Amino acid sequence: MNTTPLKKYILFALTIILFAACDQDFNGIGTDIIGDDNFEITKTEPSVVAFNQNLGPVQSNNLPINALGIYNNTAFGETTANFATQAVLQTVNPTIDPALKPVIESVILYIPYFTDATKTTTNTDGVSTYTLDSIYGPTASKIKLGVYESGYYMRDFDPATQDGQVYYSNQNSLFDNVKGQRLNNGEPAQNDEFVFSNAEIKEVTKDSDGKETTVRTAPGMRLNLDINFFKSKILDAPSGKLATNDVFKNYFRGLYFKVEKSGTSSQLALINFSKGTITIKYKENKSLTEKDEKDRVSKSIVLNLTGNSVNLFQNNYLPIYSDGIASPNTSEGDSKLYLKGGEGSMAVIDIFKDNELDFFRTNKFLINDASLTFTIDANTMANADEPNRIYLYDLNNKKQLIDYTFDSSIGSSSKFNKNLHGGIIEKEAVGSKKGVRYKIRLTNHIRNLVSDKTVTKVKLGLVVTENINDVSNKNLSIPITNSGFNIKQIPTSSVINPLGTVLFGTNPSVAEEKRLKFEIYYTKPN
Repeated sequence: MNTTPLKKYILFALTIILFAACDQDFNGIGTDIIGDDNFEITKTEPSVVAFNQNLGPVQSNNLPINALGIYNNTAFGETTANFATQAVLQTVNPTIDPALKPVIESVILYIPYFTDATKTTTNTDGVSTYTLDSIYGPTASKIKLGVYESGYYMRDFDPATQDGQVYYSNQNSLFDNVKGQRLNNGEPAQNDEFVFSNAEIKEVTKDSDGKETTVRTAPGMRLNLDINFFKSKILDAPSGKLATNDVFKNYFRGLYFKVEKSGTSSQLALINFSKGTITIKYKENKSLTEKDEKDRVSKSIVLNLTGNSVNLFQNNYLPIYSDGIASPNTSEGDSKLYLKGGEGSMAVIDIFKDNELDFFRTNKFLINDASLTFTIDANTMANADEPNRIYLYDLNNKKQLIDYTFDSSIGSSSKFNKNLHGGIIEKEAVGSKKGVRYKIRLTNHIRNLVSDKTVTKVKLGLVVTENINDVSNKNLSIPITNSGFNIKQIPTSSVINPLGTVLFGTNPSVAEEKRLKFEIYYTKPN
C-alpha cells in the first residue's frame, strides 16, 4: 500500500494546525490588529495622577561620570559641583634612589573632555578642531579652580556594616575642611580664570640631539601642578609608603577639586575623571659615579585618578522650584512636574483607577499601544538647557519596565538606544534647540497588567537620565516613606545629569491640550 499521499495529507494538516495555534497565541498577547473588519480599534484615556517628589541628598560616590563647575539653570537655580578622588600608582613600588639626585622637571595633570566625534575635523597640517560635548553654560565662561591635596580618607567599606562605604552629595565639608595647599598655582588660565577649552593640546619635546617631536592631544584639563609638593610627597616619600596602593591611598589621600565663581557667568562639565592621570617627569644620574649631567636619565611616575571618588553638590535653588516641589498634590496631581538631576527631584505617576483596569480585564480587550505624553512648559524652559531624555521605571521595585527590557533598537548614539520605548525629547523643528514633548511607550507593561490579574499595579517613577543604558541605582540619604510607596534609591543616571525639565502635570487647572496624557489604543471584537 502506497502511504506517500497519506503522509503528505498529515503533514499539511499539522502545518495548518501549527499556524492556527501560533496565530491564536500571537493575537492573545495583544499585538496590533489593524485593517480586519472583525475588529475595531478604540482609543481611551484612563486616569493618571502625577506629582512631584523632592529627593534631597543622594549617594554620589563612584559615579561613572562626574560634574565639575558651576551651572546656573534659569528654571531651577544654581548648582556648584566639586569633586574628590583617590589616586593610585600606575606601577607600585617605583625605584627612587636619592643618591642618583632625582630632580622633577614637571608634574602634569591631564583629564580628557568628552568631544563630539562627528564634529571633529583635521586639516592638512594635522591640527584638529574639536567640539566639546557635555559642557553647560555660556561659552568660554571662567571659573576659579583649585586642585588640592585631599585630607580625607575615603574607605572602601563601612566598618559598622562591612558593606561598601557610601558618600553623599551634601558632604562637601568632609573634604573642604581638611584640604591641603592649592597645587595648581601657575598662570591664571590654570586656576583663577580657568576655562573648559576646546583647543587641541600641543606639546613639543626635544631629545638629546635637539630633534623636536610634536604630540597632539584631544582637549582636556591640563594643569601644571606644584613640583615641590610632589618631590616631598612622592620622590622623598617615607619607606614603604609607595609599596602598595592600599598603603599609598592612605598616605596620599588623593585630590579635591573645588570651584568658585570667577566672573558673572560660569560653566559646568561632565567628565570621566577615571581617565585622568598625574605624570611626574624627572631626571636622575645614570649611576652613582656619573658626573656629566648632560647624560642624565629621564624617568616618570604616573598616578591614575581611579579608586574611590565622590561628587559634591551645593545648590542655591530658585523659590519657584523649591515651592513647586514642597507640597505635592497626591490626589489630583501637580500642575507642573519638576524633574531635576543631581540632588534634585522626580515625579511619581499613578495610572488607572481600579475599575478602569477591571474594564480591560473583564472584556479581554487586546492592547495595541499605550503611551504617556509629557508636554514641556515652554515658557519656563525658554532659556534653559533641556535634557535629551527622561526615564520611566517601576518605582516600587526599583527596576526597568518590561518595555525597556524588550526594546533592542539602536539609536544614533548609545544614549539614544531603546528609542521605540522612547523618552527622547521631540523638538519644535529639525535643527531647533527647543523641545516640545517627551513620549514614552509602555504597551507591554499595560498588557501584563491586563492579561495577568496577579500582576500588581505599581507606582511609576520619572527622572531625567544621562545614559539610558545604565539602570543601576544610588541610595537616598533620607529614604522617603509615603502612603503607597517608598523611595530608598534613585537611578544613577539621574544623579549624573545636571539638567532638568519642567513638564505639565495632571492637575485639572492645566489646560487639557497641555495636560499629561495617558493613551491606550485597544482592539475589541465586533
